Amino acid sequence: MQRTAADGHESLPVDAILDELARALANGGEALLQAEPGAGKTTRVPLHLLDAPWLEGRRILLVEPRRLAARSAAAFIAASLGEAPGERVGYRVRGDSRSRPRTRLEVVTDGVLLRLLQADPALEGVGLVILDEFHERSVGADLALALLLQARSLLRDEDPLRLLLMSATLDGLDVSRLLPDAPRLYSAGRTHPVDIRYGASAAAGELPLKALLEAVGQAQADSRGDTLVFLPGQAEIRRAAAALAPGTGPVLSLHGGLSLPRQQAVLAPPAAGERRIILATDIAETSLTLPAVDAVVDSGLCREPRYDRASGMGRLLTRRISRASAEQRAGRAGRVRPGRCYRLWSREQHDRLEAQRPPPIRHADLATLALELFGWGAGGPGELDWLEAPPEAAFASACDLLERCGALEVDAGRRRLTRQGRRMLDLPVHPRLAHMLLTAAPGGEQALACELAALLEERPPSDADEDLGALLEALATERVGSADRAWHHAVRREVRRLRGMLGVDVAAGGDPAPLLARAYPERVGRRVARDRQAVYQLANGRRAALPGASPLAAAPWLAIAAASGGDREAPDRIRLAAPLDPAAFDGALAGLVTEREVVRWEPAQERAVARRERQLGALLLASETLPAPDPARAQPLLLARLRELGIEALGLDAPGEQWRARVAFLRSLAPDAWPDLSDAWLLASLEEWLAPWLGTARGLDDLRSLDVRACLAGLLPGDGAVRLERDAPAALTVPSGRAVRLDYTQGPAPVLAVKLQELFGCAETPTVAGGRVSVLVHLLSPAGRPLQVTADLASFWREGYPAVRREQRGRYPKHPWPEDPLAAEATAATRRRR
Repeated sequence: MQRTAADGHESLPVDAILDELARALANGGEALLQAEPGAGKTTRVPLHLLDAPWLEGRRILLVEPRRLAARSAAAFIAASLGEAPGERVGYRVRGDSRSRPRTRLEVVTDGVLLRLLQADPALEGVGLVILDEFHERSVGADLALALLLQARSLLRDEDPLRLLLMSATLDGLDVSRLLPDAPRLYSAGRTHPVDIRYGASAAAGELPLKALLEAVGQAQADSRGDTLVFLPGQAEIRRAAAALAPGTGPVLSLHGGLSLPRQQAVLAPPAAGERRIILATDIAETSLTLPAVDAVVDSGLCREPRYDRASGMGRLLTRRISRASAEQRAGRAGRVRPGRCYRLWSREQHDRLEAQRPPPIRHADLATLALELFGWGAGGPGELDWLEAPPEAAFASACDLLERCGALEVDAGRRRLTRQGRRMLDLPVHPRLAHMLLTAAPGGEQALACELAALLEERPPSDADEDLGALLEALATERVGSADRAWHHAVRREVRRLRGMLGVDVAAGGDPAPLLARAYPERVGRRVARDRQAVYQLANGRRAALPGASPLAAAPWLAIAAASGGDREAPDRIRLAAPLDPAAFDGALAGLVTEREVVRWEPAQERAVARRERQLGALLLASETLPAPDPARAQPLLLARLRELGIEALGLDAPGEQWRARVAFLRSLAPDAWPDLSDAWLLASLEEWLAPWLGTARGLDDLRSLDVRACLAGLLPGDGAVRLERDAPAALTVPSGRAVRLDYTQGPAPVLAVKLQELFGCAETPTVAGGRVSVLVHLLSPAGRPLQVTADLASFWREGYPAVRREQRGRYPKHPWPEDPLAAEATAATRRRR
């Protein structure tokens, strides 16, 4: 038999700490409440505090993370008072409100709370704000907390605004840093034991449908009540519903896209003897009460939005849940009786799950946050206290977007909203869509923009294809299926609201594609391939694809409203788009097109070429070749190409390379006295030694007439040319009277390659560098073949020559091979010619 509280309601665990919580808020104005699932915090705490003396008739705002949770909580609390929502208890969510002036407890989403704060930063008439399920850490909740803290300190000193954070867990949340005086209260939950059963190891990110169906069947066989199945998204819910065998019981879906009546049907108790299978997203983890569930089948997956700053596109990634989420899900099986939880992953995989879900502010689109922040009057995130501050790069990217939309300006070094930005802030849509609404032409185009904005803010019907035009047609007609009727009503309601805010009273008309392109210019795409799928190059540099059978695949150009993808190599999947007439680039979209004169390196010609180009982001719309570019713009490209090809691309001849090697030889002896002419240094300093000699050069062929050696000679010290010829001569005169070139490229010492007979009478090894370095002598046969290498000519004559003489004189009998080479006459000729 259930215990009852003093007010006649069923007793819940949180009842035990309600008085202590009321005292904490009365004395300090803030508190933290950690309450396990089933404690009753969402429904009991606000009602208990309504009659607190410090409220003095003012309202309580109960902030829930989702519209479904807000509506459900308001309905449940109102029912406990014997009322319908809209009396003492009401709610406000986007596009739907059940609230009156006499409403004392208003359940809202964090988006509505931000609207209230922007309209009235002091929140006059509000005595308490409760942030429920704060562990979910939505971006809006993080921002709302930062704004509430500042509003309390600056605007509510004499009339304190009390603040209560409630969560199933406060682990990993450094809330006490922001609320150091807030007492932390704890309430156990009302749960029964849950038997956890693990499955086999599961592949990351993949739904094991066969294992899921087996687990559902086992749950139905082992339990007495409803079975709650956690799936990552609506697509998996549809797959599972189609795969469940007929006769397993009523199969219901629960996700954020459902209409209120369908949501309420799932949350209502089942009929007597009825056992339902509820296929749900992570919306069922917290906040909602499912009264008859005693078995949970957990896929272990969730859908997490990620924002790619580089492409300006959001992605929905399927990923593993955290251990905290797994515990929340399992707890749903023990709310009414002992239950079971079937996890479709192994115990070893469970131990490797991350403890908590990373806060969304780390990887979310921050455009709305930035608009709200500047609308608040802050000059940047640093002016507020955050649980975790927005990442600098992501916030900078959001500011760039707002500037492109004309929402931001810089005044005295401080960013602030423009008049356009203020108007965007007043519209309850993403800043991109607000920009689209405000830049649409008054009349039919603006009416069409209202339809587009409303449509894009709602999830499309489950069977919708990629054609945005088809959705607009469905919106314009009442001929929709029962499954789509809720979508139709929600979108039409939002259209009416936007039209009212903008004062639009005409029928919609015009082409949706240019409007989409204004909202998402980086998602304009041109088809580059069509086979089994149509692939489009996007203005953001990415690629996106459609199935080849899609009705849009024939369109050469698309304005894309939504796309998703997993990795950077594969094309994104186009989810929603409209065909785009490229003539719009000269008309409605001319403001997005940039025209500029560019100078680029043309590989086929190996020279810099000037062109006039019209572009939309990374998409080249048109290109016209111009006359030869200014050398000042061409030559940096020429030098860059030289660096790619290497110094040999300059075509320095063999004597020039020897000249470089001679300088390098002297630098090895005196590093401070001679310049570095190595390949690495020359390539790194082309601007210093080569650029002044380029003249009008624009391509590699223009370098043929360039005297590279003369360019390099300018790097020598003042008397360098004289000292170079003296200390590192290009040639030495040998005893035969012939000048023989030295080779400085083969090693640390120059090489003198000379016929042996030309050195007769030379007792000592020739030297360079003022006698400091002996050359390396390569003694050659009369035919020019190597005989001996020596750096000690005297030793060779004494020890090596006799053996060479014995071996070679029979091979070259016409050449002299005297017994005493030092007494013989040096010659390059045969004995007959002599």
